[in-house]
Amino acid sequence: MARFRITTKNRLNNNGIRIEPGMSVEVVTQSMSNPVTTNGGQTVVDAFYRIYGIDIKKAGALSMIHLNVEQF
Repeated sequence: MARFRITTKNRLNNNGIRIEPGMSVEVVTQSMSNPVTTNGGQTVVDAFYRIYGIDIKKAGALSMIHLNVEQF
């Protein structure tokens, strides 16, 4: 099991969703691979929705351009 912290890098306002830099979530996965690119990033999408109530995929921010991934 691996634990990751995913943090937004920059400000984005797209499709009525506002994302600020520094918003972060933690996810635990069964694999050691990047959760943003694994399974369409669904664990990351679910975590941002659970914590902030936003759909990061709909905002167009589910990519390594907008997100920083750290493994613990």
